[in-house]
Amino acid sequence: MKILDIGCGKHKTPGAIGLDFNPRTDADVIHNLNQFPYPFPDNEFDLIVGNQVIEHVDDVLAVVKELYRIAKPGATIRLDTPHYTDVSSYRDPTHKHHLTCESFMYFTEKRPEFEFYSDITLKTKKIYVTLLKLWRILGIEFLVNCGNKYPQLRFLRRFWESYLCYIMRGKNLYFEFEVLK
Repeated sequence: MKILDIGCGKHKTPGAIGLDFNPRTDADVIHNLNQFPYPFPDNEFDLIVGNQVIEHVDDVLAVVKELYRIAKPGATIRLDTPHYTDVSSYRDPTHKHHLTCESFMYFTEKRPEFEFYSDITLKTKKIYVTLLKLWRILGIEFLVNCGNKYPQLRFLRRFWESYLCYIMRGKNLYFEFEVLK
């Protein structure tokens, strides 16, 4: 399995090729994620991981399009980022985007009114929100994420994010997508 860790920093995924713009990291390839194309051929990777990096890029749409290009058909893309209601989303002045559970919907859902944004297709395998400890202990995190196992309960995450997330704040978002080509 060929793995790429974008923005790997000092904590590169074991067995992965690390890609980062900073030469003082564990990167194997020094390259700025905001410069296209990335130095890899089409259909190169089985798994692409981006830990706490997508919120730093200039253009999320362009980066996802480039990840799609270098991913093999059926590959997995895993991204995590702070939830937009978490203090860490705003604490870091290098964060350019503050993302929600639906931030990648234009790539995954059939939305005719927004098809002009992208021509790539990703299948959502999992979206997981971690909440602050109190809400986790009280079972709210379980309810927010139970739609992963029981699709008929996905409305609970949308309800939480639409009405409750400023009270029961999110901490991190984890996205896992399958590349459909």
